[in-house]
Amino acid sequence: MDRFRPFRTDQSIRDHYAEVILKAEDLICPYFVVEGEGVHQEIPSLTDVFYFSIDELINELSTLPQMGINKILLFGVVDEGLKDKWGRAAYQGEPLIVRAIKAIKSYCPLITVMSDVCLCGYTDHGHCEIDSNDETLPFLADMALVHARAGVDYVSPSAMMDGQVQAIRERLDSEGFQTTKILAYSAKYASNFYGPFRDTVHSTPAFGDRKTYQMDFRNVSQALDEVRADIDEGADWVMVKPAHTYLDVIKTVHHAFPDRQVVAYHVSGEYMMLKSAAKVGIINEIDAVWEVLTAIKRAGATLIITYYAKMVAAILVKPCER
Repeated sequence: MDRFRPFRTDQSIRDHYAEVILKAEDLICPYFVVEGEGVHQEIPSLTDVFYFSIDELINELSTLPQMGINKILLFGVVDEGLKDKWGRAAYQGEPLIVRAIKAIKSYCPLITVMSDVCLCGYTDHGHCEIDSNDETLPFLADMALVHARAGVDYVSPSAMMDGQVQAIRERLDSEGFQTTKILAYSAKYASNFYGPFRDTVHSTPAFGDRKTYQMDFRNVSQALDEVRADIDEGADWVMVKPAHTYLDVIKTVHHAFPDRQVVAYHVSGEYMMLKSAAKVGIINEIDAVWEVLTAIKRAGATLIITYYAKMVAAILVKPCER
């Protein structure tokens, strides 16, 4: 008879034999930036997640390095009055996200900054049917360029336009930003789990949906094609989104491209399912989050974007609280 129970006798022994160890440096913390000063406001659709004005964001980020978190992903939430059908608030003048990047690089130099590159939150029509894939590419490249000029470390195109990585890489290189890297939303599925995020950034379509350009959740092989195309076009890191409900996709991508950083986005709906279940006492929140994020890493993700980043990092700093 084989005996396995001795590997599980107590917590110290279980930790000793653990094959996957979650670390703070595995985590990327998303932040939502808004105009104004002194804004630190909880987001109604995302419990314990906040809107930050730039000054408050700097205060917030100053605490991250001591927690072991050194990577963030920025989303700009622009005023409705600044939006137009071309999304010019994303790349003309000095957009909100550009000012945020400059401030972070000035006051929090230890933080690696990634910025979302997509026009959905910057247009006023609410229509998510793309009239022309190719006509959209120069606007995405313009947006990426202004982020690069501000000093961002990674631009993160999330629009799922064919050729977007190539268009951005060529524009950055031609303007002298060869060292600015690209985190591509390569396998981004048309998921039902984005609702809280879309409400947060006011990008819920007034009509139509995103199924014409985001991936069909019934497919896995297309994810490999999408990732391969992004790598060929110049992506440094690739992403699978969502994460918790797409562990098989993460594993498939990891095994197909073992030399690449595979980033998984534990999205807003997945986050709020855990929050909601914990609120009514169905699960222990800390234990469930630990299990889910470990499963995402076990599947092959080398980095995880999660709204739970700070909570998990705080436990890692003081493991006795787990």
